[in-house]
Amino acid sequence: MPETPVIPEYITVHLGNPDQPAENVRVPFVEYIKNVASSEIYPTWPENAIRANILAQISFALNRIYTEWYRSRGYDFDITSSTAYDQKFINNRDYFENISRIVDEIFNNYVVKQGSILPYFTQYCSGTTVTCEGLSQWGTVDLAEQGLLPYQILQYYYGDDINIVYNAPVAEIAESYPGTPLRLGDFREEVRTIQRQLNRISDDYPAIPKIPVTNGVFDVQTEDAVKKFQEIFNLTVDGIVGKATWYKIKAIYNSVKNLSELQSEGLTYDEVSRIFQEELGPGDTSIQVRLIQYYLAVIGYFDDQIPFIQTTGTFDQNTQNAVLAFQRQYGLPETGVIDQETWNEIERVYDNTINSLPSEVVSASDEIFPGRYLSYGIQGEDVRTLQQLINTAAAKDPSIPTVGITGTFDDATDNAVRFLQAQRGIPVNGVVGPILWDYIVNIAKG
Repeated sequence: MPETPVIPEYITVHLGNPDQPAENVRVPFVEYIKNVASSEIYPTWPENAIRANILAQISFALNRIYTEWYRSRGYDFDITSSTAYDQKFINNRDYFENISRIVDEIFNNYVVKQGSILPYFTQYCSGTTVTCEGLSQWGTVDLAEQGLLPYQILQYYYGDDINIVYNAPVAEIAESYPGTPLRLGDFREEVRTIQRQLNRISDDYPAIPKIPVTNGVFDVQTEDAVKKFQEIFNLTVDGIVGKATWYKIKAIYNSVKNLSELQSEGLTYDEVSRIFQEELGPGDTSIQVRLIQYYLAVIGYFDDQIPFIQTTGTFDQNTQNAVLAFQRQYGLPETGVIDQETWNEIERVYDNTINSLPSEVVSASDEIFPGRYLSYGIQGEDVRTLQQLINTAAAKDPSIPTVGITGTFDDATDNAVRFLQAQRGIPVNGVVGPILWDYIVNIAKG
């Protein structure tokens, strides 16, 4: 999902109740709102009442999409056509001309609560045959006839602390699940997402341990929190965030924050802000670019279809050429930019490459980053290799602290790693990724 809400190009509507066997139809979002508005309200109503109702209908639908209300529950649609659950949608119906015109004007505007970026759950009902806590559709007519503007009508029902977001961008929205399972040693934005969500869930389920640092590194503390979450919610307790665990976390997070209720906590920008760019392309300069360059350089060493590049941290022409060659080699759209699909494939190919090294280079395999980020508490042969490299580097540079060869990322290893990070001039966080690994190798082998 995007960092902040956008207007989707399309919405998938289930033509019935959620559990009822029925057709799913994928329609342009603008056409969906025209359909709902033409099915829910009368074209003869005052225009200010019509506009207030349409803004509520837009916001309601966007809330369903942005929270993945149905998809997080295992359904393959965004919203239903049932007024018992959602909004009235009649497939292939005609639209009223004035309603169609108004929707074209305001389809990319929606309601939020002040301080929140989340499209507000603008619950509403007819106000005659059905009453509810939210907006009364027929009541908007009376208010419009009294001279209230659309915003004032919405304030009357939803409170003075609402804002209208105008001219939101339109974009295709993909599902939030990153496409590959998240596990111990991963480092990406989606890990940071589940770290923050698990920490909020733990306020209501205190058996789930807090994750002290939500930096996108899938560390031991994150694995412990995932396992406890899986145990509580009857999922396979493996500490891996596959699709089922991802969407269960999202569903429970939505629930504890009441994101689809009138009394919602909402979402602040800080809660969804990113530390990773969604796409990397020509001209970008960052640690992310350096990571991509490292992975492609290793892949290219064993695949002559991928040109060699250096890890400069700048997405230059050589980097773009390597990305294009990689995309061509592995059947991806040749865009020359790193999107989620390309990043997932680079990780997959890198892992396959280092796990199937030719026999003649196995003896030098400790020079290659093992594919998972190492941090405090992690155990394994890759930690043992790191400790050996640190000691070899310390023999060349006595200022580097030595460590015990235990295979466990312990206090001494953490201390040495932080020293080396400070020495290299990279963030001192005790986490060993490709850049620090390469730096240690260069000292040890130099």
